[in-house]
Amino acid sequence: MRPNCLTSPASATAALFVAMLSFFTVMPAETPPAKRAITLEDLATISRVGAPVISPDGTWILYSISHADTKEDKNHADLWMQRWDGSGATQLTFSKEGASQPEFSPDGKYISFLSSRPGKAKGTQLWVLNRLGGEPEQFSEIVGQEIGNYAWSPDSKRILITAQPQSEPEAEDGKPPAPPQPVVIDRYHFKQDIQGYLRNEDRDTLYLYDIASKKFEKLTTDKNVDESDAAWSPDGASIAYVSNHDADPDRTDNSDIFVVLAKAGSTAKKLTTWAGPDGGKLAWSPDSKSIAYVQGLMPELGAYSQAKPALVTIEGKVSYPAAKLDRSVSQPCFLPDGKLLYLVNDDRSEYPAEVELTGDGAHRLLAEPGTASAMSCKGAEIALVHQDDTHPGEISALEGAAPHASLRKLTTANDALLAQLDLVPSEDFTSLSKDGTEVHGLLTKPLGYKAGTKVPTILFIHGGPNGQDGHSFAFERQWFAAHGYAEINVNYRGSSGRGQDYAKAIFADWGHLEVIDLLGAVDAVVKMGVADPAKLGIGGWSYGGILTDYTTASDDRFKAAISGAGSAAPLSFYGSDEYILQYDNELGVPWKARDLYLKLSYPLLEADKRMHTPTLYMGGTNDFNVPIIGGEQMYQALKSLKIPTELVVYPGQFHGFTRPSFIKDRYERWLAWYDHYVAGKDTPASPVAKAPEKKPAEPTVPK
Repeated sequence: MRPNCLTSPASATAALFVAMLSFFTVMPAETPPAKRAITLEDLATISRVGAPVISPDGTWILYSISHADTKEDKNHADLWMQRWDGSGATQLTFSKEGASQPEFSPDGKYISFLSSRPGKAKGTQLWVLNRLGGEPEQFSEIVGQEIGNYAWSPDSKRILITAQPQSEPEAEDGKPPAPPQPVVIDRYHFKQDIQGYLRNEDRDTLYLYDIASKKFEKLTTDKNVDESDAAWSPDGASIAYVSNHDADPDRTDNSDIFVVLAKAGSTAKKLTTWAGPDGGKLAWSPDSKSIAYVQGLMPELGAYSQAKPALVTIEGKVSYPAAKLDRSVSQPCFLPDGKLLYLVNDDRSEYPAEVELTGDGAHRLLAEPGTASAMSCKGAEIALVHQDDTHPGEISALEGAAPHASLRKLTTANDALLAQLDLVPSEDFTSLSKDGTEVHGLLTKPLGYKAGTKVPTILFIHGGPNGQDGHSFAFERQWFAAHGYAEINVNYRGSSGRGQDYAKAIFADWGHLEVIDLLGAVDAVVKMGVADPAKLGIGGWSYGGILTDYTTASDDRFKAAISGAGSAAPLSFYGSDEYILQYDNELGVPWKARDLYLKLSYPLLEADKRMHTPTLYMGGTNDFNVPIIGGEQMYQALKSLKIPTELVVYPGQFHGFTRPSFIKDRYERWLAWYDHYVAGKDTPASPVAKAPEKKPAEPTVPK
């Protein structure tokens, strides 16, 4: 039989398909782009996702996304909305003035927010946006008051507003601003970071705003007290809030829970009687009969207070869920079935837990390390912001029950950036201090670290001290790791997350046990073979800056130090910062506790014997939390002793910096200081100032 030289069309198609399949099979897959190290330019790209707000029907979430605006040199926030299944993310606002505190009206018709955008009335006002579309409209026209917070009534007919008098009234259109007036003060607690000097009338006060009549009326009959953290009862009949009604609220930390009828001019009823702080975010039970909150310690231990779960009925009966839980909690949240959730601060993580209303325990809902915040409940739906070492905060839905609850990620604001970045997770480690105390910390190794290699290492100390370093996204860890440094974070005694006794261990004994714990942790990382003992640096901000001075005054192992917003002489801070109650309750007044104040000032008063480490000092001119005088004093001392030092002053900045260019500058200076003194690089210890760009000269035309 003669072979057939021709094939049918079907056979030809099949042969072609096989050939193509073979071709594509042998072609190498496209290589994904290589990831890169984090840079300072990424500071402006990282999205900071705000607290989730769940719609009344549970099908949508509302939130803000904030970025650094490098052109305006400020932070800018806009509102976004998306479906509960994670789809349909839509940006809602675009104004350069930004938007904050978004809410759904309970009837689901409107989205509200606070903004200082131009409108009929100046200043921060309440704006509303119809969910069906259209432009935002200014809803409030409140003059002479600065709105701080608000909450819709359950029937959507009224709005509860927290406000205080404007310190400087807005200038009328077309007229120059009024000249500044003297600030006359007669309050005991007379200054506060960001707020500045406090006048007697500078109090947070609750008002009811009736939408139909546009009446703006004071809720309670009380005067000269702060009213905060207000929450409507589910039935709309009552409002609970936090206030201090002692004879002089400035002299005590005795806040209590109050309840008042939801009508103007009502007399408040005090529900709690504990002599210390009762408060925090309030959560009503679904039946409107009780309120969940947190209770702190007695006044003398206020700085180390570990908030415990508490519940009070509208008759004033107090009970303590999870009574044996030795961890600090926050943000209570009731579910429709009566279950009560809190966020628990626990040993390098923060997670949601269900507390036993009539028992002693709490049931952790998430097993993985990480930091949860901004928990919100609406019906059976629960959302929160969650982050870990290599992921900035994003909103997730919390689903399932203990012990197998899980997170379903809803927002993806940082996904595109993270796909580009090569980031480093932090590792847990444990050390023993010289007195036998077990201390827990985190170690972040350099990017591309090779086992057995000793590397330059920074001990970076958290503030507080009643806080903790945990598994959260910390830009400075990634920044140092990208430049060849390991970072040690230590939860020294005084930190949270390890129980009440651990937190209060440093009471009136600053710069002692914390230093022992910090040095023991450094010893442990050196023993691991990671930290190069000849290339150690130290630094921190706030109490981290204070401990930087205490530690370098106690040990000379560090080649360089950076003390941000710190102090080393408590006596000079009495009356100049915002911590008058802590001085009174913990240290005592200077004329009765002079020797203690002097003992705690050893970095400054014994500088000639103790201080040898090249140190960079930093601070903001408007910081009333830890005024810059602390850094100025230590800078002057080191300068007098001819120890390498530098002072960097940031104009107009509070304790927490807000100007993006200054935040970037701070990172640049941290790295330059450590590169020069710790890594031993032949580079300047202070970044070389960049000359402003010069425009080309205009050509001259001879006359």
